[in-house]
Amino acid sequence: MNPIRLLLVDDDALVRSGLTLMLGGADDVEIVGEASDGARALELAATARPDVVLIDIRMPVMDGLTATERLRAAPDAPEVVVLTTFHADEQVLRALRAGAAGFVLKDATPAEILGAVRSVAAGDPVLSPAVTRQLMTHAAASERETRSARARARVGLLADRERDVALEVGRGKSNAEIAATLYMSVATVKTHVSRVMTKLDLNNRVQIALLVHDADLLDAP
Repeated sequence: MNPIRLLLVDDDALVRSGLTLMLGGADDVEIVGEASDGARALELAATARPDVVLIDIRMPVMDGLTATERLRAAPDAPEVVVLTTFHADEQVLRALRAGAAGFVLKDATPAEILGAVRSVAAGDPVLSPAVTRQLMTHAAASERETRSARARARVGLLADRERDVALEVGRGKSNAEIAATLYMSVATVKTHVSRVMTKLDLNNRVQIALLVHDADLLDAP
């Protein structure tokens, strides 16, 4: 298999050096560039074509939030993992809404950071159940009513089985678990997940989960 092409983005040169030492030695990871701000990250992403971008939020010139939005809007967009010092922060939530596949803490172990890169490269978001609960609680506290109405309207565009699958994604279940719960094959679950993302213009399962939580549908029959 080809190695995972990784772009590192952080305004702290020491952090970048540490990440290079931690991740550069993995056989399945190739570091294709380093950037100290979001604007430079966009330039490098256009030429280096990374599979995954590991990016800090707070940076000069262009912050990680803006860069994440633009990275994810590009054709053949790379997956984005946010580096942060906070478990549940409003800016982290904004990054997830912008299309980031998850986040890791800056004080995480090398194995945890490497595992996050591998997971998102494989199409799996990086959010622990505990962090997910924190983020959902944080999301619910802000502009709840307006966001809930908009989210319900979007979910209303789905067919019944697509909605069922979206709800199970919101509960944090894997494709195999959803298949067992809804009595369908894993392949069918994957098809429904893909259709949900296409219909609702979403990038990944994290955004499906956020939308379902925003719509306050998990306790609905």
